[in-house]
Amino acid sequence: MNEGKPGTPGASEGPDGDFELARPIGTASPGTGPDGDYELRRPLDTAAAPPSTDGTSGAGAAAGPGRLGGTPGAVASGTGAEPTPAGPDAGTAIGGARPADTGAEHITGVETAEHGAPAAPAPHAEPPASGHSGPAPAPGAEAPASGPTRPAPAHGAHAPAQPRPLHDPDPYSTPPYGEPGPWAPAPPVQHPAATPAHGVAVGAPEAVSAVPVAQEAPAADPWARYDPWAAPAVAPLQQSDPVEEDVKRRRGRRRRTLIGGALIIALVSGVAGGVVGVQLERSGGIGAVELPQAGVEAPDRDPDSVAGIAAQALPSVVTLHVSGGGRAGTGTGFVLDDRGHILTNDHVVEPAGENGDITVTFHSGDTAEATVVGRDSGYDLAVVRVKGVRGLTPLPLGNSDNVQVGDPVVAIGAPFDLAGTVTSGIISARERPITAGGEKGDGSDVSYVDALQTDAPINPGNSGGPLLDGKGRVIGINSAIRSADGGLDPEGGQSGSIGLGFAIPINQGKRVAEELIETGKATHPVIGITLDMEYSGDGARVAAEGGDGGPPVSTGGPGAKAGIRPGDVITEVDGRPVHSGEELIVKTRAHRPGDRLELTLERDGEERTVSLVLGSSGGG
Repeated sequence: MNEGKPGTPGASEGPDGDFELARPIGTASPGTGPDGDYELRRPLDTAAAPPSTDGTSGAGAAAGPGRLGGTPGAVASGTGAEPTPAGPDAGTAIGGARPADTGAEHITGVETAEHGAPAAPAPHAEPPASGHSGPAPAPGAEAPASGPTRPAPAHGAHAPAQPRPLHDPDPYSTPPYGEPGPWAPAPPVQHPAATPAHGVAVGAPEAVSAVPVAQEAPAADPWARYDPWAAPAVAPLQQSDPVEEDVKRRRGRRRRTLIGGALIIALVSGVAGGVVGVQLERSGGIGAVELPQAGVEAPDRDPDSVAGIAAQALPSVVTLHVSGGGRAGTGTGFVLDDRGHILTNDHVVEPAGENGDITVTFHSGDTAEATVVGRDSGYDLAVVRVKGVRGLTPLPLGNSDNVQVGDPVVAIGAPFDLAGTVTSGIISARERPITAGGEKGDGSDVSYVDALQTDAPINPGNSGGPLLDGKGRVIGINSAIRSADGGLDPEGGQSGSIGLGFAIPINQGKRVAEELIETGKATHPVIGITLDMEYSGDGARVAAEGGDGGPPVSTGGPGAKAGIRPGDVITEVDGRPVHSGEELIVKTRAHRPGDRLELTLERDGEERTVSLVLGSSGGG
């Protein structure tokens, strides 16, 4: 049905209320064809195509709305027969004019190329609408005019029946089914086609393939592919021919590969080197560890060396463990003879008392029980004896009068019950007067020693051990140390050695030991006077009264015979200064009873010298 829209320019209303469609602008002939179509204007430089057998133009149906090159408002005619080749020049394409600025030949799907071979149609051309088998007009080309036009029906007459549209009218005017008219079929969607093989023309119909194609690819049905709501299809990109890599890029990639490989090699080498280094540091090398070592040597040492002296003396040194009366202690002693007599300190065996136990342990590890032969607290010496033991080796005794300051000495003992401990040092001083003991308060346990001072380490447990000279001979008996708190004790407290050790000279020890073995007691040399121990002046002053209620100068004693009186101050003994009463006692006990002494004394401001023979008193 040919209806025009009201208000459309050029439209007029017919007698039956229908509107006559407006003529296309620029139409050459006002008349219409026999089927009511308007004849479209022909292209300017294109000859009229001969009509086909079904009354349509040889160039195919006019392009409808939405078709490339169609004129708005024109109606497609007929069903579209096969297109007829153009004139002899083969220069006119269907629905398009020859471009004026190029010399390329435009051909249809049935035209031939310059060389006479049949040309393939444009690979991306859409098939014509309404069943036309001819190719669609090229994009942008003007559609050719249709066949003979039919005159428009007279005003008021009914127009001939028109062909039914392919689609029902859209009552909602939804694009693309709306404008320009309800009879217009949906235009086909232009989908991008795949890139053809090399030599096939791509694009507009004007392009001519460089290489002939054997057969034409079948055209796809555009309506079967149409989906107005689907996302537009995107053809996959195809990789073109590989391009030769840039030289710099290849070099950069090679350089990065080399650098990365070098870093990996360095890392692996560092880790491996660290592991090997740790292994070498721990084991000293690969394989079994074998450190350099000296071969076996003879055990003999120079007899005058510390090792030689120790090797000779250790078998004769013993350790004493004493217990009794709820007390216990450890000390040292050394063998005096082959009969089993052992010399030690009195304060070592003192805890045993009358019924205590004394165990002697030899260097070999053998033990034996011992008994007290004699003891003297004034000299701090004691002798014990072991029975049933054979093969004892006594230590040789030296002469303490031959000792000089700086002579090397070796001390052996059991400090803190560590038996067989050997230390060495020198003689630091001679005739060092010391007093030790005094725990009883009555002075009966005080010992007076004209001692040898040594820096050889001596600690608690060394008491009673031997002090040896450079030839391994006994020159003293270790008895006391000066402790860190300034006190002087036979055991030295528990502070340990600070390099101030004292030993009883062996000359005194020998005499006392002989007396103890023979009589069980030791005699003390005496002058026969009582000293004022509270006197703070220089020298030893004779007391005004006796200690036991008797006279301060014993009647008939050595002092009385020499003319000593109460109040006299003794300043020298045998020409050596005396600074206190304790020092006078020490120097006196350094002699034997019967020895002669010369004393220098002061009386009423006058100095005089007297001579006397030492007496004897029983020891305790």
